[in-house]
Amino acid sequence: MNAQAHPERHTLQARRVQFDLASTPLHWLKDDPFSTHIINGIHMLLPAGELWFCRVYNQALPLVTDEALREDVQGFIRQEAVHSRQHTQAQSYLEAHGLSVAYTERAEWLFGTFLGEAPFGLTLLQRDRWKQQWLITRVGLIAAIEHFTGVLGQWAMDNESWEQNGDATMVDLFKWHLAEEVEHRTVAYDLFEHLCKTELGFYVSRQAMMAIVFPLFLHFIAEAGRQLAAQDPDQRAQRMARMLFPQVMLELQKVGRKTHNLPTFSFLVKATARWLSPRFHPIHEGDTEQALAYLARSPAAQAAAGLS
Repeated sequence: MNAQAHPERHTLQARRVQFDLASTPLHWLKDDPFSTHIINGIHMLLPAGELWFCRVYNQALPLVTDEALREDVQGFIRQEAVHSRQHTQAQSYLEAHGLSVAYTERAEWLFGTFLGEAPFGLTLLQRDRWKQQWLITRVGLIAAIEHFTGVLGQWAMDNESWEQNGDATMVDLFKWHLAEEVEHRTVAYDLFEHLCKTELGFYVSRQAMMAIVFPLFLHFIAEAGRQLAAQDPDQRAQRMARMLFPQVMLELQKVGRKTHNLPTFSFLVKATARWLSPRFHPIHEGDTEQALAYLARSPAAQAAAGLS
């Protein structure tokens, strides 16, 4: 993790943003309930997930011997804590439109029970012999998840349809978040590499992590969207709610190509394929300067800077 690998290294800061979604319509992407519900599902998944990131990384900090990486991890934790808080607050927007956010219980089970310190009460993983390995495994899962948040972040930085078709406040919420994902896209990968003992072990381990994360990532995104759509009386949303998982993926491809409001399924597959390369590094997956340029003009980030 040298300067050549990270020519864009800078201090990560948490921006104390706020968003008023009181006037944001349920279908905040005009005439596109499918994209709206897929993206709104993120409000139910991320709060528990990002707090889990913070817990895991706070446990991993004592193992970090590289000072620059330690600073990056601490900055990552601060940013993810704000992300979790803002998406939790956005759940009130969903409830104001009459939608239940009960799906959050699934996310809390996944990150709190299944991926917790002692999953299903399995105290074996709390013994010294296994505790550190389980911690590193969870760091690896975060690295695989952050690959997707990073590439989706760059997709959002390149995206123009949201500004043309979307509610300005909700667009800013997601683009602020995703710009910070681009900004810190190398941290999770670097931390996992730092904690792995050998280059071969790191390569094999990160492929195993992606084999777990990719199908789960797609499943939870699709299911959260379907749960919201099922509560929406719009006939287009009701059609989405009746779709099986493969149909949701086909619709993702179709709607993404037609509206550009979503990344396509093929986009996600190609992003996963790049992870397979032994030469892969997330520094090449995004443009930090482009992300910082958005953060410099984001209304919420500007307001936060004025208050700090």
